[in-house]
Amino acid sequence: MKTFLLFALAFTLSLAAVAADKGKPVPLFDGKTFNGWEGDTNKTWRIVDGAFVGGNLNEKVPRNEFLSTTRRFTNFVLRVKFKLLGGEKANAGVQIRTERIPNHHEVMGYQADMGDPAWWGCLYDESRRRKVLAKSDIEAVNKVLKRGDWNEYTMRCEGKRIRLSINGVQTVDYTEEDPTIPNNGIIAVQIHGGPPSEAWYKDITIEELP
Repeated sequence: MKTFLLFALAFTLSLAAVAADKGKPVPLFDGKTFNGWEGDTNKTWRIVDGAFVGGNLNEKVPRNEFLSTTRRFTNFVLRVKFKLLGGEKANAGVQIRTERIPNHHEVMGYQADMGDPAWWGCLYDESRRRKVLAKSDIEAVNKVLKRGDWNEYTMRCEGKRIRLSINGVQTVDYTEEDPTIPNNGIIAVQIHGGPPSEAWYKDITIEELP
């Protein structure tokens, strides 16, 4: 127990030092605990084989649920390995520059989307404008996407510009034109409400930019 507590403390301190280590990728998830993250860890989210897992293949997902960082970020390169299970109706995503809605299970902000038939690689505005801000070229994505297996999302946010890539193929290059939209916020991973499904996330790293 003492060794585990020391490990948890060390990881928490490493998260606090992220801001001082700009220009170098830093892990946001230690693969073992929810340190630095918050959400429904009683029913929705669990840790399996070094990955966050949201949802369940044996029962419906009642509603959208998000596991989010407790820290905010502005300019960065975020890399997340993901796997989505549950068939054609499974849906999930990675939130960037996002806010938690007070006293609600939802969040509000940009989402790097995941799901069939053509959500993969799109930039969606969750609970705010509630629309796709930039569509991906699904034919290009289909050439590199490994459905039901591990893939990697890369999200680069600099000023008002957001670029998304899946497995090295850029899917979106979007520049925000609305000056009222914040250019900072939390990071979160999602499992979308719907049929039995699971969203897996691991190897989550962030490189903060000037």
